[in-house]
Amino acid sequence: MDAIRDKVPPVRGRATLERLFRLSEHGTSLRTELRAGLTTFLTMAYIAFINPSILAEAGMDRGAVFVATCLAAALGSLVMGLLANWPVAMAPGMGLNAYFAYVVVLGMGFTWQAALGAVFISGLCFLAVTLTGLRRIIVDGIPRSMRIAITVGIGLFLAIIALKSAGVVAASPATLVTLGDLHKPGTVLAVLGFLMVAALSVRKVKGALLLSILAVTALSFVVAGNGFGGLVSMPPSIAPTFLALDIAGALSAGLLNVVLVLFLVELFDATGTLMGVASRAGLLAPERAAAGGDRGLDRALMADSAAIFAGSLLGTSSTTAYLESASGVEEGGRTGLTAVTVAALFLLCLFFAPLAGSVPAYATAPALFYVACLMLRELVDLDWDDLTEVVPACVTALLMPFTYSIATGISFGFLTYAALKLLTGRARAVKPVVWVIAALFLIKFVVTGAAH
Repeated sequence: MDAIRDKVPPVRGRATLERLFRLSEHGTSLRTELRAGLTTFLTMAYIAFINPSILAEAGMDRGAVFVATCLAAALGSLVMGLLANWPVAMAPGMGLNAYFAYVVVLGMGFTWQAALGAVFISGLCFLAVTLTGLRRIIVDGIPRSMRIAITVGIGLFLAIIALKSAGVVAASPATLVTLGDLHKPGTVLAVLGFLMVAALSVRKVKGALLLSILAVTALSFVVAGNGFGGLVSMPPSIAPTFLALDIAGALSAGLLNVVLVLFLVELFDATGTLMGVASRAGLLAPERAAAGGDRGLDRALMADSAAIFAGSLLGTSSTTAYLESASGVEEGGRTGLTAVTVAALFLLCLFFAPLAGSVPAYATAPALFYVACLMLRELVDLDWDDLTEVVPACVTALLMPFTYSIATGISFGFLTYAALKLLTGRARAVKPVVWVIAALFLIKFVVTGAAH
């Protein structure tokens, strides 16, 4: 009888998970989802350390931002997992935090409190657009070729991030980018890690991405001088940034343009990432509609809208869906349990910051680069006989990595799409939302000369 009682809680627990996440319906399992969540977390855990460093440049308390970053990532991922049941993790966005610190605060001279207020207002606008259904209309109005381009562009963007983290590419004053120093131990380990993950994947070894991350991390202690900073530490106080936003200051004339920029970047970065990752997971396929795929998209849009709002209250720049979620999808993650696992790990990260920091960027880079390679196969679905579809798609995909901005790639892509359709007499085939988006970006370029 004791043995039977011992088995009841796990059975009930599994039934609850099945009811919440519909694991069987999505062709996945508890073990697969947990492994996918761990893989996603390991590929994006760097944000818990990079984000505080960037925002500290704007005068914010580094310790408080560390806590705010972990909490924002946990809350956003939890909402995404429970509300949308999608395997998409969330955290403060890399491009958005740089814009926050280096442009708004250091460049334009606004206080970080006012900048947080701008993030808050942009989040409210973002949430309003989602609640009214306008954002869904925008998503539905995106042509198929542009959807493919967004997925491919995200893959290329992911590739350049991975190559930079691995040290394979480096900055060059003559050619912008060049080959990095291949004699560095970290770079060598990254190359070996990529070969390992590719070979294991070809051999259908489960957990290939995670195994490569752990293997490279283990080797880094031996040959790359990676130091172990400890195991446990108490989290710092969040008081210096919690509810410190200055909404009145954000409503000043100078920051209204900042709000617009944040809104546009959030809209297209988050939407593009969601579409790209969801496409890889098969959540946007037509056959998924009857099973709640469309409703899932609506809820996913709501989740990342709410995450921006919450992040500004905690004291961090805009929170968004993360490209690194694609690594978890490649490990088999198909439901919100993957995102919930990421949320739990970010909460643990508050107490195990030294341990989480032991995974170097060059250990996660091979997994990201491998995922990027897989995302390029979406190109085969383009109608290569229709240049009015192919050219805008290529512009979108190529400009994302070359401008280091998903939003810039999308903006130039829409402008090219609208212009080509107009100049070739196919304007009637373009949906109204495309004209509106193209016009907004054109106005933004004319006024500011930049997309961000």
